[in-house]
Amino acid sequence: MRIFITGGSGLIGRNLARALVENGHQPVILSRNSDRVRRNPEMWPYQVIQGDPTQPGRWQSEVDGCDAVVNLAGHNLFAERWNAAVKAKIRDSRVHAAEQIVAAIQQARRRPKILVQGSAIGFYGAHGDEELTEASPSGSDFLAVVCRETEDVSAAVESLDVRRAVVRTGIVLARNEGALRFMTPIFKVLPGAPIGSKGGLGWATGQQWMSWIHLDDIVGVFRLAIDHDEAAGPLNGTAPHPVRNLEFAKTFSRVLRKPATPWRVALPFGPPDLMLQLMLGEVASVITTGQKVLPAKVLALGYAFRYPNLEGALRALFSKTRPPAQAPAHPVASGSGAHHA
Repeated sequence: MRIFITGGSGLIGRNLARALVENGHQPVILSRNSDRVRRNPEMWPYQVIQGDPTQPGRWQSEVDGCDAVVNLAGHNLFAERWNAAVKAKIRDSRVHAAEQIVAAIQQARRRPKILVQGSAIGFYGAHGDEELTEASPSGSDFLAVVCRETEDVSAAVESLDVRRAVVRTGIVLARNEGALRFMTPIFKVLPGAPIGSKGGLGWATGQQWMSWIHLDDIVGVFRLAIDHDEAAGPLNGTAPHPVRNLEFAKTFSRVLRKPATPWRVALPFGPPDLMLQLMLGEVASVITTGQKVLPAKVLALGYAFRYPNLEGALRALFSKTRPPAQAPAHPVASGSGAHHA
């Protein structure tokens, strides 16, 4: 399959591209900085084309003849402190990219059969202890509105007889990247301490839910969305066993082999939310609040998680004897009706 990917040089995109190549597919990576991307040895196996996914351009003709499109375009939430301009960049980079991808598919003489639109569990907003599935409604905060607007724009391809899957990604666990890039230094200073859920100046108790997923499994969910004929609509890209932040803190400290205190007792509280907001800005809310999101449709489609439990996922990432990185085998149960190109 020839698969067009926006955001292909990001964390999920480049790992998805590697997995696709190792399974005989041909990724086509769109980049604003194609020359720089091509100089990266990790990107040498792919065709890289120049273009801004938020703007119309010659790049859109490359969609013609592709079998699938994966849209991962979007400004990194953790790249800089949020202000009005950054929030506009976060929103516009997603919504406008979805608009231009839809336009490219409309213009194509031979249209792709599937659009996989990237989204996030921020779609749901904060819901306390409520279990959320793909059928749950959207929230009303900034990230929820951005996710909903992006998803709604991408829905236009369905009228073109193009299957559309929307992967709502949770907290991706990857060593030294994403949320763990910010959380790991905090755990080195305060091992075992929870982060968030108290609010203001109160000490954090870590009662908010963390809907996490190992990097290998989010790649697997995207591959499921591409390959499975019945994968349509929203798919929650989260592991089947979310945990409270307090449990995450204890497990992470155990994996790092750092006792929570000199007496190896986990601290029952952590830094106030206000301290994290001063350090990180408004983006701290992504860490200090959470949702209990379950991958109901992903499991129903037969996906077998490589890392269903948190401790196994963290040990795979932080073990001193980690095996070399490799793309996971496509873990769809037999008899699931999966289609393989």
